[in-house]
Amino acid sequence: MADNHTRSATCRTTRTDGGTTVVTLCGDLDLLSVPVLSAALDHLTSGAEPDVVFDLSPVSFIDCSGLGLLCRARNRIRYRTGRLRLVAPDDDFRRLLRRTGLDEVFELYPGLPEALAGGDAPGAVA
Repeated sequence: MADNHTRSATCRTTRTDGGTTVVTLCGDLDLLSVPVLSAALDHLTSGAEPDVVFDLSPVSFIDCSGLGLLCRARNRIRYRTGRLRLVAPDDDFRRLLRRTGLDEVFELYPGLPEALAGGDAPGAVA
């Protein structure tokens, strides 16, 4: 049980690239890490027309709490007429999104350069 607590420590870095806020998440997005991340992401998505990219490349695990966090951020951003893109190169994560129907909800990109280029994501719904 203790291993799960130490493994759940999630790191977050934030930077701006040409007006887009890039948030790199790493570690586990799970029940233990989501409450800490939620407040930070709420702050990042509180402005008008937020333009945000979540780089999920370093994320090692995501559970339903983590998916809920991503959906909450997406809903907040859409409400503020902004845009959210996910960098999700991992096939397992993309499979999880497909199985939950969320692959049609998020703009998915295989890498950060593609997400920042701003083009339409293949198969994504804007």
